[in-house]
Amino acid sequence: MNESIIALDVRTVGNRKTGDTTYWTGLIHGLSHIGSDFRYLLYSNAPKPAEIPEHERLRWIELPGRNQRWWSIVSFPLAARKAGASLVHTQYNLSPLAKAGVTTIHDISFLIGPEWFKPRDRFLLRRFVPASARRAKRVITVSETSKRDMLKFMPVLENKISVTLEACGLGIHRVENPDVARLGIDRPFLLTVGTRWPRKNMKLALEAVELLSQSLPHRLAVTGHPAWDNEAVQGRSFATGYLSDGDLCSLYSAADLYLAPSRYEGFGLTLPEAFTCGCPVLCSSGGALPEVAGDAAEIETTWDPAHWARTIEALIADSSKLQAMRQKGFDRARKFTWENTARQTEEAYREALR
Repeated sequence: MNESIIALDVRTVGNRKTGDTTYWTGLIHGLSHIGSDFRYLLYSNAPKPAEIPEHERLRWIELPGRNQRWWSIVSFPLAARKAGASLVHTQYNLSPLAKAGVTTIHDISFLIGPEWFKPRDRFLLRRFVPASARRAKRVITVSETSKRDMLKFMPVLENKISVTLEACGLGIHRVENPDVARLGIDRPFLLTVGTRWPRKNMKLALEAVELLSQSLPHRLAVTGHPAWDNEAVQGRSFATGYLSDGDLCSLYSAADLYLAPSRYEGFGLTLPEAFTCGCPVLCSSGGALPEVAGDAAEIETTWDPAHWARTIEALIADSSKLQAMRQKGFDRARKFTWENTARQTEEAYREALR
């Protein structure tokens, strides 16, 4: 194959850490570590952040523009076309001006649980994402579960969906002897991570912890942004706010148990993060969480807080099981790498270009 140019919309890189930021940053690093017959133009409306590596096949292009929608619909695809790109890669929305495009759709939770979204967000997602998927030469999603669910709602995509599994954030690593006292946190504690959207179902974790036996000293650390889920974090739970990767790694490494009660995930990045840091995981059966967890986590199939509380108590009381879960978590985390994501993504590009 002759060397082709792929243009990527990477505007979320360099922002405060979200799943989107982790995805694009990880993918770029993965692409920089594999042999390839592609060249990449990385388009953003901001300067290149320090975490993006210098590489002969990867060129960061700052394309100014304050109107985000105009940038994605007009400025980016026209600039990519002028630069000779054979293909553009976006996330969720793909401009009609893109002659050949790939779009990554992490999940379609806005169709599965529309009540989890504000009316305006729900309207925009339902209007633009399915149209972008139909327009794309290839659609990338991040789990077999998400692929299956997408095909239920959009069977027209049957022959053009590729699955590229994700990996944990590049800054995530186990911390030996973590000092969480400097963060004002007393051990032992439980942990849950994520923006408090209704889909993340933090309410379940908060209610379960309140039902724990008084003989257990554990409290629940709740990290991330409050978003628009105003469930009170009080009693045996406390909010840490947004944390740096370094502080988050300390919490993962020090927590006795990580709780992932989400109603639905297209992948669930916090699971490999917890596994990497040696934190045992108790997760729901929402979306792709069982697929990502494999046999490394305890999986709850009920949304009953009392049942979750009993499971938490049983796990905390069984130190040998927790140790076995830690080891399985380390093994499971090694199965997810950004190099594999990059190879799978490049195969999707090749399919699109055919």
